[in-house]
Amino acid sequence: MKDAGGQISIRKKKLKELENKGIEGYPSRTPRRIDLSQALEKSEGEKIGVSGRMVSRRVMGKASFAHMQDSTGKMQVYVRKDIVGEENLLLFKELDIGDFLWVEGELFTTRTGEKTVMAKEFKLLSKSLRPLPEKWHGLRDKELRYRKRYLDILSNSDSSEILKSRSIVINSIRNSLSSEGFIEVETPVLQDIPGGASARPFKTYHNAFDSDFFMRIAPELYLKRLLVGGWDRVFEIGKNFRNEGISTQHNPEFTMLEVYCAYSDYRYMMDLSKKIILSVSKTLKDKGYEVATDLDRGWKEKNMWALITEHTEVEFSPEDSFEELKEKAEKLQVPPGKDSPEKVLDRVFSKYVQPKLKEPVFITGFLSEYSPLAKTSPDDRRIAERFEIFINGQEVGNAYTEQNNPHMQRKMFEKQLTDNREEGFTGKMDLDYIEALEYGMPPASGLGIGVDRLVMLLSGAESIKEVMLFPMLRPLE
Repeated sequence: MKDAGGQISIRKKKLKELENKGIEGYPSRTPRRIDLSQALEKSEGEKIGVSGRMVSRRVMGKASFAHMQDSTGKMQVYVRKDIVGEENLLLFKELDIGDFLWVEGELFTTRTGEKTVMAKEFKLLSKSLRPLPEKWHGLRDKELRYRKRYLDILSNSDSSEILKSRSIVINSIRNSLSSEGFIEVETPVLQDIPGGASARPFKTYHNAFDSDFFMRIAPELYLKRLLVGGWDRVFEIGKNFRNEGISTQHNPEFTMLEVYCAYSDYRYMMDLSKKIILSVSKTLKDKGYEVATDLDRGWKEKNMWALITEHTEVEFSPEDSFEELKEKAEKLQVPPGKDSPEKVLDRVFSKYVQPKLKEPVFITGFLSEYSPLAKTSPDDRRIAERFEIFINGQEVGNAYTEQNNPHMQRKMFEKQLTDNREEGFTGKMDLDYIEALEYGMPPASGLGIGVDRLVMLLSGAESIKEVMLFPMLRPLE
């Protein structure tokens, strides 16, 4: 975008000259048109009207070629002096790359085999006042690409395709769950008590209620209220917000799928999550997208304690005390910290095991003490009936058999509040949710899948910002 300032001045001057001639730069009415992809399917000699952005042009003495582009494709137009007249040809030559046009004419095929519209009439639909980035030399700076995503998807086809694939992923998830009898619902994003996960929330204020509210960190507790109400299969795809760090794997605002099914346990969610992810992969392939990760192999269940022992050659066991875990972590040069056995274990797992989990795998063995919404295993009360899905070294999902005992849930909430206060968080117990459980919730299982991470995995994107249309960025000064 070299000398953009000078080009902007020139384009503004052109716009003024057009308006002085009675030509609107931004007319209200748009003539009838068809998509460019549809136009390319038409036969020679057919009269068509098409619209799009002019993305290239080749000017000759008595004629001009140009390419127009819309969201469905690209097409060539041919403007000749003996057909449109000298005045209109001069006008066409004064238009700029980036202007939006309507063209009507007959379809023909050039000697090189390219379908082209022979313009009989054209109209300026919207004047572009800023030069577009050059296709091959334009938006290379990642920060600029994220801030000006509209230019990124206009000039970088790879970015555009990754972001389009996101829509296909979400629609595929919806279709998979609908075919299984699940109802899609919407639950509150503004909550007076943020629950369903352990995370620092964003806080806001409601003037009419004179009360603080929070952006939700998870929809879980509202979705499980619907199980109490008799809806046995529900899901939601929506935004969650966590006031925490930003990295290639984390954005404070992100999209989650949460699914709940009555009369099932966490093993049902193993089957369902595999079915959802494989269906998404197949849908993408059927639509011509390359899937970056092989999902056909794997899907085994593996215990995290056994994996840590295997990859570190240090014996780890749920029977280990906190002090023993810290000593083993130090031996492995992992900072033990002072927080909790769960976090020590997570740091060891993240360093020695997680990068090696290439094939899809269900990781089990999570401590029940730190899984406050999950039931404990009847075989080992220290372990939760829970799994996480790891693919290509990334965690993409979390599931468990839901705790439906109101007495046990209250105890776990009390412990969670104590732990959160020790870490500097404040909060309240959701007593209405406890009351809902007291009316009776059927046995159930739940599943959460990070949609952004799933798109990253399937597309091969290295950062979560690549798969979000408008990721959160530090405000400019």
